[in-house]
Amino acid sequence: MEREIKIGLTYTGTAEKHNNYVNWLRGDEPITIIDLSVEDNNLQTVKEMDGVVLSGGVDIHPKHYNNSKSDYPNAPECFHEPRDEFEKAVFEITQQYNIPVLGVCRGMQLVNCLLGGSLTQDIGEDANSIHRFEEIDKVHTVKLLPGTILRNIIKTDSTLTNSAHHQSIDMTGKGLKINALSDDGIIEGIEWADDARRPFFLGVQWHPERMFKSGLGESPATISIRTRFLDEIKKFKKTSHENN
Repeated sequence: MEREIKIGLTYTGTAEKHNNYVNWLRGDEPITIIDLSVEDNNLQTVKEMDGVVLSGGVDIHPKHYNNSKSDYPNAPECFHEPRDEFEKAVFEITQQYNIPVLGVCRGMQLVNCLLGGSLTQDIGEDANSIHRFEEIDKVHTVKLLPGTILRNIIKTDSTLTNSAHHQSIDMTGKGLKINALSDDGIIEGIEWADDARRPFFLGVQWHPERMFKSGLGESPATISIRTRFLDEIKKFKKTSHENN
């Protein structure tokens, strides 16, 4: 009997936020979610996962995008460097074992930085009024770029998404391309420029796991992303099983 799907999920920082991911990923399916974190000290289990989600959370330490400035506007009181290093190792293992990866907000930014890209440390007062979390997520329009996996997944030229960030991708990392932009030009998603012989990777700046809180729970920007990610996981499991 084939075992349940196992998805590794990096810990985002609070139980409530983490559970949003767990509930979204599981849905009504028999899926096992494995928490991945420095505290759990379980890096060795990553290679056993069928898929990995790099979650949102505190800003990445600037050293990961070759920037020495850490006192920028809206910077966190403290960074979580052990998490940065742990998730760097998680990503490296996924690439070694061809494990599908979904990067959400910080997770997307981290992958970009690990591949040599950079971040805008703070998007500025005007952009923060559209994108930065306050008491609730913001909502805005995202344009899906033609010829991308994300456009193929969502099947529309533009859609509404939630938003809760004050940083954004500046220069894209090696091998990546932009797949979505906000109306004010902020990069909202990335994927492989050429996905041949690469494990599946999709990164989005919004939070598909909690779009229900913004009244967007039926949006393809959450439903279709989950569906495609699970399809890629099942494809990976089948290929992995056949190779073994």
